[in-house]
Amino acid sequence: MKVTIIGAGPGDPDLITVKGLKAMQEADVVMYADSLVSEELIQRAGDHAEIIKTAGMHLEEMVESMASFVKEGKKVARVHTGDPAVYGATLEQITLLKERNIEVDIIPGVSSVFASAAAVGAELTVPDLTQTVILTRAEGRTKMPEREKLKDLASHHCTVALFLSATLTKKIVNEFYAAGWSEDTPVAAVYKATWPDQKIVRTTLEHLDEDLKNNGMRKQVMILAGWALDENIHEKDFRSKLYDKTFTHGFRKGVPS
Repeated sequence: MKVTIIGAGPGDPDLITVKGLKAMQEADVVMYADSLVSEELIQRAGDHAEIIKTAGMHLEEMVESMASFVKEGKKVARVHTGDPAVYGATLEQITLLKERNIEVDIIPGVSSVFASAAAVGAELTVPDLTQTVILTRAEGRTKMPEREKLKDLASHHCTVALFLSATLTKKIVNEFYAAGWSEDTPVAAVYKATWPDQKIVRTTLEHLDEDLKNNGMRKQVMILAGWALDENIHEKDFRSKLYDKTFTHGFRKGVPS
């Protein structure tokens, strides 16, 4: 009596985990968010599987459908884009399933934040520059908790990854300025990371709103901001202790410089 929630990854069907693909192929029923999950991936489900699109369904419809299949003894896979743990709207599904005494397994996936970092060739945590990444969103129709206002989060001056925020770039810029960020802070925006029509815009805080508007990037965009996104960072001398020859750790004794 269980449903398996599978993180499909950001778009490229090859970026689903081995475990996730196996679970999907073994499922009798595959329910997926057809507005976001690759059709090519869903085609890899087992030939015996019933495929159900859920973009047009509300929460209760989805849960009732899953519960009905489970009670028939069928293996149900619920396929989500990216990783289900971040802006996946999975908690509400799990809550209603548990009310029906149906257990849930979760298989993680590659989040769009990491797919976007890979697309631009960036390491989001750079020694002596930033060691923290904040995953958040700008405040729109979904209100932010009082202690999670973007200005306050940005005050840490670390790398910030913004989900679901491409229509709110003017607000984003103002919040970052209020937190003391400079106009020339590097920003990378990635539209549909890893999809065939992926688009990357490298810009600065000052030009973020204009550049996204000119490129028609108003949805399915990951915004990465901070000095870890500097295009010329490779020319600067940031080095970790991990591979420093003078640094001793459990697997290697350091040597004098």
